[in-house]
Amino acid sequence: MIRIGLGRDLHRLAPGRRFLLGGAELPAESGELGHSDGDVLAHAVTDALLGAAGLGDIGEMFPPSDDTWKDADSMELLRTAYARVTALGWRMVNLDCVVSCEKPKILPHREAIRASLAAVLEADPAAVFVKGKTNEGLGPVGEGAAVEALAVCLLEKD
Repeated sequence: MIRIGLGRDLHRLAPGRRFLLGGAELPAESGELGHSDGDVLAHAVTDALLGAAGLGDIGEMFPPSDDTWKDADSMELLRTAYARVTALGWRMVNLDCVVSCEKPKILPHREAIRASLAAVLEADPAAVFVKGKTNEGLGPVGEGAAVEALAVCLLEKD
């Protein structure tokens, strides 16, 4: 059996916050605002995996109304979610992600992001891909006020 999951997340950017993508910290003047550490890519990946496995979404599993998750490490949330996915017998085949932001550029940091995600998902880095895009100056992402991530994953089980 195979299933596809899609995840999306968007966070505002604010000065003085760390800019995190898939557990990698990128040099930037602003970082993501969020109840947790704001790692927009980790959140999108978590949603993709949970959706494919039929386990709901990140907000259901780690509700922002619960102070337990205040300033939580998003990669630990991803690790916990993926443990629930694998406990049901699912295995990730591949993960493909798109991050949209004006700054910083993703390409110089892509391999670190891929390695970080692959480590948490116990996957070969070749099964994880991350692309960076801009919004050509359009909307909150294009104006540098937000960052968005999309993730699609393929899960399989016998």
